[in-house]
Amino acid sequence: MLKKANFVLMGLALFVMFVSSGTVLSQGTITGEWTADKKKERTDKIHLQFSRQSERGGKNNFGTSFGFDELQGLSASETENGRVSFRLVREAGTIECEGTFTNGRGSGTFRFTPNMRFVEDMRARGFDFEAKRSKNGHDTLEDRLFSAAAVNVTVALADDLRSANFPNLDADDLFKAAIFKIDGKFMAEMKATGFPNLSMEDLVKARIFKIDAEFVRRTRDMGFGTESFENLVKFSIFKVTPEFLAELRAEGLTDLTSEDVVKLRIFKIDAAYVREARATEPNITVEQLVQKRIGVRR
Repeated sequence: MLKKANFVLMGLALFVMFVSSGTVLSQGTITGEWTADKKKERTDKIHLQFSRQSERGGKNNFGTSFGFDELQGLSASETENGRVSFRLVREAGTIECEGTFTNGRGSGTFRFTPNMRFVEDMRARGFDFEAKRSKNGHDTLEDRLFSAAAVNVTVALADDLRSANFPNLDADDLFKAAIFKIDGKFMAEMKATGFPNLSMEDLVKARIFKIDAEFVRRTRDMGFGTESFENLVKFSIFKVTPEFLAELRAEGLTDLTSEDVVKLRIFKIDAAYVREARATEPNITVEQLVQKRIGVRR
């Protein structure tokens, strides 16, 4: 289960790489193809996928959903049938799309024009988009600006993150914050819970596994310390709740560690199972409960 966070972070890295091998028309302008699918259950959003040819002949893809209010020149009614021309205007640049729709599905070509003023605005705030190119030769400035436009990295986001006083943030952290909805308020709240040294990767995990200040408070209320952020992740993954813990304690398991509770969750040992086991072995331990569950003879 812990692989989920690594999988998502890997996906983020692949997305940044996605824009590294497209067609360059003229200085600062890159192109590719788009497809779209209007979801029947959502009338206010549409899923767009951008595709670009790689240097080796393959294709790199990135898709996400946009609200119709973000796409200039495209409304829900225009995604039924006919030709379309619309734009996604962001601070990092503008993605212009042309093509056709048939019964809610669309396809066509796009052209991205970056906003070089955005680069200067970000550098003034300590986020150097050009510095990244020296670390990854095939990742051009235009590529990174396309990424920033697609996920909506903004100057306001940069200012907001800086206000939380997290050290050593770089341009890559802006992408993670934009994708996982991490803002200065969330960062400050997590700091205040007793985790002053969380990295951006930790904050991403917190968003993925729904760990916030309230979750930390509930964990403390259950009687467990919060010295380890990874323990919080495990509690979230395995759905350790106050109710579950209260039921175990009611059955006589009163001296549990955080590792014990996670073990009981992993092996699906609930209050009913504990009650049945303690009927014949009143002093059974957590380790013995686990052995009994997996069929190990003692």
